[in-house]
Amino acid sequence: MTPMRDQEPSSAGPVGGERRLSTKEAAELLGVKPETVYAYVSRGQLSSRRVPGGRGSTFDAQEVEALARRNRRENGGSPGSGGELSVRTRITLIDKDRYYYRGVDATELAARHTYEEVAEWLWTGRLRPGVTFTAPEASVEVARRAVDALPEHAAPADRLRVATIAAATADPLRFDLSEDAVLGTARTLIPTLVAALPPVRHDRRGKGPLAHRLWTRLSGRPADEASLRALDAALALLVDHDLAASTLAVRVAASARAHAYAAVSAGLGVIEGPLHGAASGLAHRLLLDVLDHGDAAPVIADELRAGRRVPGLGHRLYSGEDPRARALFGLLEEIPRAEPALAAARDIVATTARHTPLHANVDLALAVLTASSGMLATAGETIFAVARTAGWIAHALEEYGERPLRMRPSGLYTGPKPPRPLPEEDLWTPRE
Repeated sequence: MTPMRDQEPSSAGPVGGERRLSTKEAAELLGVKPETVYAYVSRGQLSSRRVPGGRGSTFDAQEVEALARRNRRENGGSPGSGGELSVRTRITLIDKDRYYYRGVDATELAARHTYEEVAEWLWTGRLRPGVTFTAPEASVEVARRAVDALPEHAAPADRLRVATIAAATADPLRFDLSEDAVLGTARTLIPTLVAALPPVRHDRRGKGPLAHRLWTRLSGRPADEASLRALDAALALLVDHDLAASTLAVRVAASARAHAYAAVSAGLGVIEGPLHGAASGLAHRLLLDVLDHGDAAPVIADELRAGRRVPGLGHRLYSGEDPRARALFGLLEEIPRAEPALAAARDIVATTARHTPLHANVDLALAVLTASSGMLATAGETIFAVARTAGWIAHALEEYGERPLRMRPSGLYTGPKPPRPLPEEDLWTPRE
């Protein structure tokens, strides 16, 4: 909601010895609209003070100037960006309910190419038809031993993070940040992560497309070609999604010149949040509840009564349907055993739309895939993390080509103003 604009004070001169600015003056200095100044206040980026005897607000000139400097530094000198960090990238564009990898429609790439081929396109801008990723046995063995040492209840991100760190220790050349070296790391790390996961079902196919190998780590059921195609497409659709939280963490690590394994580990540390990589698990559980009840209405009612948002619906970057969900649902419709879960997903969307018209997002589509394939609720998080590793590598490569440590925003200090006297020491006498 846009805050009601205060009346401007007739003068915004010094108040209490500080130089104060009116809302209009602050907006001009920041290069934004007056409404945006109040948005800065609501986000804690600026503090305001009422004019004595008036209705207008004034702002500390030093705070406003510091915020203006930070905005210019973060946005390449362009004002009016709202103060949010922006990063130049040639990898992914999200625009008008569609998204593109290096200018090519991502859903079309996923429909026609394997995950490995899409990853190569993201890294190099070239397609390598038929490419598959394989891992050296030494790397797999080190990673597998580390993962096997974890307790059974370890989360997917825990296993993958431990496997990443273990694989790094087996690679003495990990500090080489040249493009060829990082690409070599990427092509072996991703299959190492999959191979290090404990198998649910043993399959003689140790090679072939990565999706085939990942299936045996997620489901005890034999896979038909349609299911494998859906899993492969899910990986390709999830490779990258612009500057998501985990990707930003990866770029911060790469900005400090952390090696590729460490950058990937930074991303894995972020995806465990329920608002990011773990969101599909919540949608998976919701879907199973709807299947058990045979009706979405009571399940949705319980979610809302508990004050929880309904998982698997809506996306802040898409006003319409998530294109990743649309593409994956289309493939799932070709799998007969997925029909009950698909019907439950449609029921969830229709029931919620009675009050809030939200479209399905990729988490709900991923939940249909995992639930109908006999996978655990955590399988979606594994699929997401393995897929996104390729995107993280692409962003790390891009960041290695930028000025070091540029991902260093300045804090807007809001604590007590210095100088303050040294605090008195607490006198504590031990008991005899």
